[in-house]
Amino acid sequence: MLEAYRRGLFPMGDPDSGDIGWYDPDPRGVIPLEPGGFRVSRSLRAKVRQGRFRVTSDRAFERVIRACAEPRGEDGVWISEPIIEAYCTLRAHGYAHSVEAWVDGADGEPVLVGGLYGVAVGAAFAGESMFSRPDLGGTDASKVCLVHLVGHLRRAGFGLLDTQFTNPHLEQFGCIEIPRDEYRWQLIGATDCEVAWEPFEARGSIEAPVA
Repeated sequence: MLEAYRRGLFPMGDPDSGDIGWYDPDPRGVIPLEPGGFRVSRSLRAKVRQGRFRVTSDRAFERVIRACAEPRGEDGVWISEPIIEAYCTLRAHGYAHSVEAWVDGADGEPVLVGGLYGVAVGAAFAGESMFSRPDLGGTDASKVCLVHLVGHLRRAGFGLLDTQFTNPHLEQFGCIEIPRDEYRWQLIGATDCEVAWEPFEARGSIEAPVA
């Protein structure tokens, strides 16, 4: 899997057959990490500053990926059990990471209300999926996790945030499409760098440009 990521490939499970396919889309979705590339609305920035969520990393990786695998609407589930097992193995070896959003439950225990996960190879981070649980008080929790992820990647010296595809949800954050050849050049440069992912915990303000 790591060699596939270095080549720009990523797996997805077929919700009907259960088969796992490897994908290399053209064009490719990325969120630029340089100043001005990532956009945060004023309302979301205010929500981050409020500190409603306690944001952590690598505290509940399997719970995050399983929450991302839950069916949404009419879309099939591409995160199959073999996919989950494979990424949990990457997490055990320090290559896959999660960012989690928590609120305090009625009993005082933390409740997981949002999160995202992805794979880090060198200075490239491939975002895989995210989720929020508004029914548990997690409205916009995945967006807050993304803001903290970008801040963390910038501080650590990452050079590429791969979203694989783009959509209107990601475009509000500045996600753009680039040709596959350009993406591969950026990927080569990023994966040749050595950076360290250090687990983090945050609540409240974080540096992020305002759209």
